[in-house]
Amino acid sequence: MKKIVLGSDKSGYELKEYIKAHLESIGYEVEDCGTVDPENGVKPYFQVAPVLAKKISDGEYEKGILVCGTGTGMSVVANKFKGVYAALCRNYTDAKYSRAINNANVLCMGGWITGKDAGVAITDVFLETEFTQDLEDWRAANLKKAYAGIQEMENEIYR
Repeated sequence: MKKIVLGSDKSGYELKEYIKAHLESIGYEVEDCGTVDPENGVKPYFQVAPVLAKKISDGEYEKGILVCGTGTGMSVVANKFKGVYAALCRNYTDAKYSRAINNANVLCMGGWITGKDAGVAITDVFLETEFTQDLEDWRAANLKKAYAGIQEMENEIYR
């Protein structure tokens, strides 16, 4: 079974719940580490993003999804963790190329900005696209070298 972790604050709750239901309907096992009740136990973005990012950084999950009001706060916080490449995606193209070019492993979206059906389409392309997929051989080789360089940089930063 495919596994994924997701989370939201109150502003991203409705979109996150819609995406969660979609993922479960297509066979994903979903762990929700964010707000699970928008009236009680609300968690702000700066508390949700680190929980999810740590699970990615530690290798517990390969990919995750974060949703706040705009998606920006979640992406800023998640990107503080080694091995986490969180991308704010507002459309299909953002999502596709965040994976194909940047090898992003955390999708961030804005509940105030992204409609539910668009959110599902963005999620699906994010999860279905592989790093360097459909790119020319020369570009794929360059991107793989760049990705290795980013990982070396992280090793220096996170000693």
